[in-house]
Amino acid sequence: MSAKKRSSSRRRSRPVAPKKKNLNVTIIVIAIIATIIIISAVFLIIGNNSDEENDGNNGDNSIAVFDTSLGTFKVELYQDKMPETCDNFIKLVNDGFYNGMNFYRVKYDFMIQAGRYFPDGSDKESPYGNINFEESDVKHLDGAISMASTGDKVGGSAEFFICDGEQIGLDGRYAAFGLTIEGLNVVHDIAAVDHDNSHPAGGGKPYTDIIINTIEIE
Repeated sequence: MSAKKRSSSRRRSRPVAPKKKNLNVTIIVIAIIATIIIISAVFLIIGNNSDEENDGNNGDNSIAVFDTSLGTFKVELYQDKMPETCDNFIKLVNDGFYNGMNFYRVKYDFMIQAGRYFPDGSDKESPYGNINFEESDVKHLDGAISMASTGDKVGGSAEFFICDGEQIGLDGRYAAFGLTIEGLNVVHDIAAVDHDNSHPAGGGKPYTDIIINTIEIE
């Protein structure tokens, strides 16, 4: 006698396989985050280098405060990069050499120059004579102070000029040794005054005297 087959409404349960984590997605996300961090770090380094261009150490460098008849501005002197040139300038400033002199040559979008003549036309030369032409990576940016001289890579003595606008054509030819850090608008105002176009190389004496009352070192 054969056994009867029993029907059952119960279904066999099948084991459910655990879901596998999508490791590929996780790896991609980690890689993207790491890439963003690396790129951010690179841009931060580049930005810092850009900000530090033409900068001294901003702690040990001296500041020259120019009090003029058109206002006051401050120039950081890059003693860390241009020690001989800065020391010469600081020595003259401390002697009161520049007090009462005028900016005798100005030109908009070029520079303002001083360091020899007084408003009455009389002049004074440095008691220390010429210094060596000093080279560095300091650029002729807007507001940079540089030594005036008789030609390319020639050492100057006391005369200086301050750039009105970037003058990259002077890099390597003249000895820039600092940068205006406050009152750059005063430099621009001086450069913009009317002048007599008397200088062969451009610019000339302002029709209204612009006096250096004092320069002091901080």
